[in-house]
Amino acid sequence: MLGLAVGAIALTLPPAPAQAQPDSQIALGQPEPSQAGTTQTATRQGSASQSAALDPESELQAGITLTRQAHFSDAIPHLLAAKGHVTESYAADFDLALCYVATQQNKPAIALLNEMLAAGNATAAVENLLAQSYVGDGQNGPAYDAFEKAAELTPQSEKLYLYISDACMQRRSYELGLKVLNKGVENLPQSPRLRYERALFENNLERYDLARADFDEAKRLAPESEFDYLADAQENLLEGNVSEAVRSARAGLARFPDNYILLQLLGEALMHAGVSPGQPDFDEAVAALEKSVAQHPEYGRSQTALGKLYLMENHLDDAIAHLEIARRLDPTNTSVYSHLATAYRRKGQPEEAQKMLTILANLNDAEAGKIRAGPPARGGSSGSPE
Repeated sequence: MLGLAVGAIALTLPPAPAQAQPDSQIALGQPEPSQAGTTQTATRQGSASQSAALDPESELQAGITLTRQAHFSDAIPHLLAAKGHVTESYAADFDLALCYVATQQNKPAIALLNEMLAAGNATAAVENLLAQSYVGDGQNGPAYDAFEKAAELTPQSEKLYLYISDACMQRRSYELGLKVLNKGVENLPQSPRLRYERALFENNLERYDLARADFDEAKRLAPESEFDYLADAQENLLEGNVSEAVRSARAGLARFPDNYILLQLLGEALMHAGVSPGQPDFDEAVAALEKSVAQHPEYGRSQTALGKLYLMENHLDDAIAHLEIARRLDPTNTSVYSHLATAYRRKGQPEEAQKMLTILANLNDAEAGKIRAGPPARGGSSGSPE
């Protein structure tokens, strides 16, 4: 993942103090899934219409249930109704902050989490979530401070480093994410997952030799594991060894057929090989990406790649649908806008096409401004914390 799915890993935060243990087994920082069925939607709407009749404890339980189901927006009103009126105030406040972060409402999350700290709830979970919310708000200094406090409390928690680096990947805060993962590798040097993730950040920062070394170490630490195949496919794809990337992804999927990142890598590698509609490899790429999207609809790389393949087939409605999802997931992905402009133009919607081109031009201008300003000062070539 270099841009890959750090954020796609399902993670679990440390438990809350005492008996309050809000559920946190979700990928934080991800927008709320939009694929809920009509029956679930009707049930939630009915629940919301009855919320005024529920007592605060019932509101809390409703909010926790919806949070566990990843219905973050729906959970927020219930948790707000419970806030300040329930015995397990930590559970209510933490789940509310978690829902804010998951729906990208970082400022209220920051305020609430700092309120929790002031009340004496300085847990690793709170500091972890606070770091993520600061990253999402573009405040990298406070984010690293909160991360360091969480790491002092739980230095052996692999998921701590993955959560926060995930937020950094989504925000394209590659320097900060690398600092977080450097600390993680320092504390957990035998973790193939952290080595793999660090390689992705190093590659994004054009530190290719370091990335290659970490990919190789991930493979050495966990031979025949998912990380072995992921690192091998990713490394070959990045180095332009397309046929080897395809081979690695296929071999990995033979053992781990539901790994949505391997599915995405296979689809992208086949695209790089130059497949065309009507070819068996094209159909294989579409099938792999469709399965990846079904497994993890909030993974933007799969959405983007699938949209491109549908565009190649001139399936314009499908292409637009997936590219618009990719745009929502990563509004700064320039590739999405150029392909959306093509799709809208073919569909006979020139105004929408021009809108996409205007956004693309603005993004390119902003990137050019960053290049003219020069790279930020950083530590040694290894990407160690400054």
